[in-house]
Amino acid sequence: MDLQTKTEGNTIIVSISARLDAVTAPEYEKRIREMIDGGNSYFVVDFEQLDYISSAGLRALLLMAKLLKEKDGKVCFANVKGNVRSVFDMSGFTALFKMENSVAEALASIA
Repeated sequence: MDLQTKTEGNTIIVSISARLDAVTAPEYEKRIREMIDGGNSYFVVDFEQLDYISSAGLRALLLMAKLLKEKDGKVCFANVKGNVRSVFDMSGFTALFKMENSVAEALASIA
């Protein structure tokens, strides 16, 4: 997993690539927790380059949502497609999380 971040206004855009699984999820959780603890409460997660997500990856996303809820924060997912979208559909994540087709649309939806 490669995790890149950039800031747009008061929103952190998190781009993840390759895999979010049992090996990489702990690092994702650690980095997200650091950003939230640092005072950030608006996030867009860009899945454009993510090829695979496991139950451990889904759990990491749920943890992110829980931490943000405690801070009255928001998260929106962008570019969820292919195998990752199939996993989201099967696990019910499409009903739990706001999803948009692009980062720009995701930014607009949480502004």
